[in-house]
Amino acid sequence: MDEKLLHIEGTVENVIFFNETNGYIVLDLDAGGELITACGELGKIEVGEGLILEGKYVSHHKYGTQFRVEYCERKLPSTVVNIEKYLASGAVKGIGPALARRIVGVFGERTLEIMEREPFRLSEIKGISAAKCEEIADEARKLFSLRNVMTFLSQFDVCSQFAMKAYRKFGDGAVDLIRDNPYLLCGELIDLDFRRADSIGRDMKISLSAENRVIAGVQHILKVLASAGNSCVPLKVLCDRSQPALNIGEKDFYKAYNAALGENELFQYIKGGNEFVYLPDYYRAENFIADRIKLLSDFTLPEDVNIDAMIDIEEEENGIRYETLQRQAITSAVSRGLMIMTGGPGTGKTTTLNAIISIFEKQGSSVLLAAPTGRAAKRMSDLTGREAKTIHRLLEIEFDNGGRQRFKHNENDPLSCDVLVIDEMSMVDVLLFDNLLRAVRLGCKLIMVGDSDQLPSVGAGNLLRDMIDSGVVAVIKLKEIFRQARQSCIVTNAHRIVSGEYPDLTRKDSDFFFFSRDDFGKASQLVVDLAKTRLPKAYKYSPIDDIQILAPSRKGTLGTVELNKVLQNELNPSAPHKHEYKSYIYTFREGDKVMQTKNNYDIEWHKDGETGAGIFNGDIGRIISIKRDAMTAVIDFDGRKASYPFDMLSQIELAYAITVHKSQGCEFEAVIMPVLGGFEKLYYRNLLYTAVTRAKKLLILIGSKEKINSMVDNNRRIRRCTCLKEMLKGSGEDSGDPFARFLTADESEEQIEREDI
Repeated sequence: MDEKLLHIEGTVENVIFFNETNGYIVLDLDAGGELITACGELGKIEVGEGLILEGKYVSHHKYGTQFRVEYCERKLPSTVVNIEKYLASGAVKGIGPALARRIVGVFGERTLEIMEREPFRLSEIKGISAAKCEEIADEARKLFSLRNVMTFLSQFDVCSQFAMKAYRKFGDGAVDLIRDNPYLLCGELIDLDFRRADSIGRDMKISLSAENRVIAGVQHILKVLASAGNSCVPLKVLCDRSQPALNIGEKDFYKAYNAALGENELFQYIKGGNEFVYLPDYYRAENFIADRIKLLSDFTLPEDVNIDAMIDIEEEENGIRYETLQRQAITSAVSRGLMIMTGGPGTGKTTTLNAIISIFEKQGSSVLLAAPTGRAAKRMSDLTGREAKTIHRLLEIEFDNGGRQRFKHNENDPLSCDVLVIDEMSMVDVLLFDNLLRAVRLGCKLIMVGDSDQLPSVGAGNLLRDMIDSGVVAVIKLKEIFRQARQSCIVTNAHRIVSGEYPDLTRKDSDFFFFSRDDFGKASQLVVDLAKTRLPKAYKYSPIDDIQILAPSRKGTLGTVELNKVLQNELNPSAPHKHEYKSYIYTFREGDKVMQTKNNYDIEWHKDGETGAGIFNGDIGRIISIKRDAMTAVIDFDGRKASYPFDMLSQIELAYAITVHKSQGCEFEAVIMPVLGGFEKLYYRNLLYTAVTRAKKLLILIGSKEKINSMVDNNRRIRRCTCLKEMLKGSGEDSGDPFARFLTADESEEQIEREDI
């Protein structure tokens, strides 16, 4: 539930900052004698303008308390004094203080009305030629156009930032275009939610079957399904979902669909005789990935070269003996243009990767290492002894002239390396991989490492599995569990699970324990007891830093929401000296363990004198301070300290307990997982396997043996709809049932929590 917006009115006294690119402005507003600093994407506003604002107070880490504007109504000055002050401030290019005085002296309080409706009359002013008059009129037209867009959209409660984006995209004709087709607001660079645009459409009496409405609605449905992991959707499924969701007939759907194909607003791919429908970004991404992988594959030798002597040297220097598949992986990586190395825990992926990197470095090749998340990159650095970056940081985020995020490194500015190694490839989605491949120059070797049995990426696509199944990329799967790893029940049970065998739940002398509980309340209490008392006492683990509770779902007694509330009360109880902030779901408290739930590229952080930007989905941190007066919370993410205004805490959740999906790419000293019941579609083999492999030293399952065994039996992999495998093969042939692979939105853990159309 959003906080109630505050309402203020006043006159602009001073403009502190203005960004021409995105229309972001910071200004001082005289609100009845009180000077308030307001900010937002309001476009160019000048001294003397009257503003009616709705928003809320936030705290900026540099500039203190500000009024963050959500809605803005601009009132041009009406008094002679304020009109002159307004024009003298430079509101209209070509008018300075002296000319402003002369214009107001002639037209008085009607000055702005005349400039908007009869600008040619400015030639009546001494010193304004016909050419000067035309120049001023053109500048005035731009000024009034933006004001008109904001005024027009404010009647539909559309935030100022969307009005600014619409004006930036459509210019002077924005109001006419939106009045004719409000669904343009759903498009690229504006991105208003379809349901908001549809509300405007209803107010304008636009027909339910209007082509523009149906296309925008279909695109919205595709976005919802993409958030569930599908890069495309079978045409029949899309048609069947669109009709009831949009209240249209089949004929209306196909008319709009064919028009969208003709305008490249949608794309299709034929697979197995069936049409699959894509949003443009996903089609271009999968298409580019397929083309670029084929191209990179051409930069490789037809057969693996013999590098046995190099491998022998690595063995001698490190005092180890590589098994056959490890030697094959090293050979393939060094000789081929691109390669995938996969395997479960304990199969020697890290040992093999270190040998690969060492050989490349001895050859004089420059090697870059990256992973999808900060935690995965840190783990990669720890295991290889070399710097590893997140993929986002490697590609370097910047913004274009439209304020849209992009990566600095691309085809025109590729990464400077001979070898690029990407770990945790199961977590990489097609849009991110598309951007990564654009930054990889031809001739650079690409080595991808991951566990193909893990859950797929949170973003759309089934990238690693599609590449492996295509047969186009060289794949080495390490299978042998090494002797030291065989001592771990975590490792052996993980391999049993992924092979369809039940885990051994009987041992009490290893690192894998099972506690039988058939009551949800008792299971929850045991989770708390283990995390708070028993494990810290027995193993000296920190309840917050070392122990992580994982759950299949967010919902229910044993879901993350309820577990977090119970765990917070026990591990970080309320106290007079601890400041708090109450959000819709949680009360955040100093000392709380929290997780970022969406990528935010703008949050500034500081670490050991270094400054950077960007906190990403899945990053875990601790709240180190909450300042009620400044309305900010400072959160420490592994040494990166970031200041969050209270209105941004909607991007944060408590993280004493997190879903298995959110744990991907992470490892924890100890993992506790309740397995008792819940949303049945989330209880399947790959989810259990992923949870088990998150534990480094200790894993505890609590619940029902029958439920654990049923998860092993349920080998329903995350069924995502993609066409990348067929694109890689260069064939539209598909031997399977296309509809059997389709994942509906309500089957995804991420989507369960969201409202469908």
